[in-house]
Amino acid sequence: MPRMARLILALILGLALLTWVASGVVQTTAREWFERDVNSRAKMVLVGARQSLAIAWYGEPNDLQKQLMAFARDERVMGAAVCDTTFKSRASTPGFPDDLNCWTVGARVRAADPSGDGEGRIQEWSTVATLPTGRVHVSVMPIGNQGQELGFAILLHDLSFIERREASARTFLFVTFGILAVMAFVVPMFVAKWARYDWSLELRRLLRTGGDKGREFQPILSDMRELVGRMANEREDAPGQWTAQNLKQSLNLHLHGERIVILANREPYIHRHAADGSIEVQHPASGLVTALEPVMHACSGVWVAHGSGDADRETVDRNDHISVPPGENAYQIRRVWLSEEEQQGYYYGFSNEGLWPLCHVAHARPVFRAEDWRQYLAVNQKFADAVCSEVDSKEPIILVQDYHFALAPAMIRKRLPAATVIMFWHIPWPNAETIGICPWRNELLEGLLGSSIVGFHTQLHCNNFMDSVYRYLETRIDREHNAVVMRGHRTLIRPYPIALEWPVHWVETAPSPEECRAKVWRDLKLKPDALLGVGVDRLDYTKGIEERFLAVELLLERHPEFRGRFSFAQLAAPSRTKIERYRQLSDTVEHLAERINQRFGQEGYRPIILFPSHHEPPEVFRFFRAADLCYVSSLHDGMNLVAKEFVAARTDLKGVLVLSEFTGAARELTEALIVNPYDLEGSSDALAAALTMPLEEQGDRMRSMRPLLAQFNVYRWAGKMLMDASRLRNQERMAGRLADRSSVVPV
Repeated sequence: MPRMARLILALILGLALLTWVASGVVQTTAREWFERDVNSRAKMVLVGARQSLAIAWYGEPNDLQKQLMAFARDERVMGAAVCDTTFKSRASTPGFPDDLNCWTVGARVRAADPSGDGEGRIQEWSTVATLPTGRVHVSVMPIGNQGQELGFAILLHDLSFIERREASARTFLFVTFGILAVMAFVVPMFVAKWARYDWSLELRRLLRTGGDKGREFQPILSDMRELVGRMANEREDAPGQWTAQNLKQSLNLHLHGERIVILANREPYIHRHAADGSIEVQHPASGLVTALEPVMHACSGVWVAHGSGDADRETVDRNDHISVPPGENAYQIRRVWLSEEEQQGYYYGFSNEGLWPLCHVAHARPVFRAEDWRQYLAVNQKFADAVCSEVDSKEPIILVQDYHFALAPAMIRKRLPAATVIMFWHIPWPNAETIGICPWRNELLEGLLGSSIVGFHTQLHCNNFMDSVYRYLETRIDREHNAVVMRGHRTLIRPYPIALEWPVHWVETAPSPEECRAKVWRDLKLKPDALLGVGVDRLDYTKGIEERFLAVELLLERHPEFRGRFSFAQLAAPSRTKIERYRQLSDTVEHLAERINQRFGQEGYRPIILFPSHHEPPEVFRFFRAADLCYVSSLHDGMNLVAKEFVAARTDLKGVLVLSEFTGAARELTEALIVNPYDLEGSSDALAAALTMPLEEQGDRMRSMRPLLAQFNVYRWAGKMLMDASRLRNQERMAGRLADRSSVVPV
């Protein structure tokens, strides 16, 4: 046999042996990988949905069924079931196999208990089972509520796709072997006869030119990455999807783990001197802080804010930084200092005597002064400079918060053109005619349009903003994509209803509702059969506190049975006391409470219990968990998180929320008693209905609202904004790359 033929035969035999070995290794490895992937996927789905299943456990009979049907949308999920602790089925998807019923699976889980007695609690467990239809992966996850074992969930994944992929892999290997075998015959003969050396020269030529051509494929790769990101983002509304950990993972995946810089007037932790000379930490009464603090805790970064506490300077380092929360150091606050003149003009003047009443339909005349505007402009520049000094990349992610910083986005954009700036406007945006009252309306709109995204609580506010831009600025309005293009820069206008963390950590650490009720009853010296309503607000004329007290007065007037029994506790944190309108409000509210108490009060009984002081969150949630009702009577509000906090606090599924129709929350919490706070008779009727509502109906309403808060939590709110920012950033990079290529002049 010629030497060349022997070499070719040896090569073919070697390839055959290599193919046989590779086939076995690929099959074994692939099966392990796929089974491990299915196990991880099943665990993630069950862990994410555990809270939702626990809530649905106490709901309607079909609530658990709806949760399970959500799992079954995945084509690989063969079935799902929920079982109680006695191994009886509570719910299952259609076609769930009898061979893996609750009793069979529960017995196997107990038998696998590491304690060995087979009587312990159900633990997480998984295995691979063989059914007549093929192999399936079985995952079991316990379901509990506040330490109580309710049962367990079973999730089945069809593993038949593994066998199909193994067959495809084997086919690929054999086809590859055949091609290589043919090449083993043909290529050496061709090389020997025709192109002993020429082929290597051609290969070198291709390699030299391939580098430039390879770069042409980079846009395709970028498009593929964007497509994968969109596919992943389509799952963001899956049950239990958004948590602090998932938000951090999304930030790492889509925005490469970049830290976030938040710009807000209010800081999340204020240091003040106590009466004994020590320094105490205070949490401000702010819905903005309530929403954003958990996001920063999850994602880290820097919160740039005004240092307003009288001990703030004593607690920062030489760069005006302090790590918070105390003892955890999850992120940093960068404090910016303002003079008395700056604070008077920027904060009290333009922001809260001008923009605040302009944006709230609450019948307070806005006041605009040229000197206030100059201070507002200067302070916005000071904060924008502070933000730019805190970024650590050319493409930072910056979240600008609220009406105090309408000019800051454009200022930041000027210094950091590649920055992703998300502006969230926490208060309502009025119609175009109303915003036209402001003498500097154009400057405000142009400042906001320096953002990558401008977010509002509701679509109505988005529409009002776009109408204002259309009326007063020369721009292109893209109604189809809800965007504004000004001087070549595109800004998305989006609704992002703000939400709470879930679960709320103040609720997790709070005493039980029974303990809270007992303590509040002792502190307020209430009778055992007393009924209690609660309101929690800053002392602000937009919150409808006067209308709230008048509704309580009318309730006692029209329903004598509640006299001597029903009291309303108002926690009213003082706010903006340097403004005359707020001082007047404080006096009015105190006089009104005193008048109602004189009219209906008696020894040991006050209809209105007013606390005009700041309360820390643990105390606020103690009142939420103790009260029979919560009345939110805002005359105009962006969202109002107090309403959501009350529902989140009621783990006992008791209590009634009476909610103003002029809040953003009323669009989501539709099971509350929705009222017009100006209609005092209607509001008093709603209070009477709340006080006489059966516990069963209270539970039904709470069971309807609480899953909504769990699903649409603050991590989803932040995640939606960051995902939109990520997609916008990719689009801008692609547009910039195309522009660069189109500007190249061929030689």
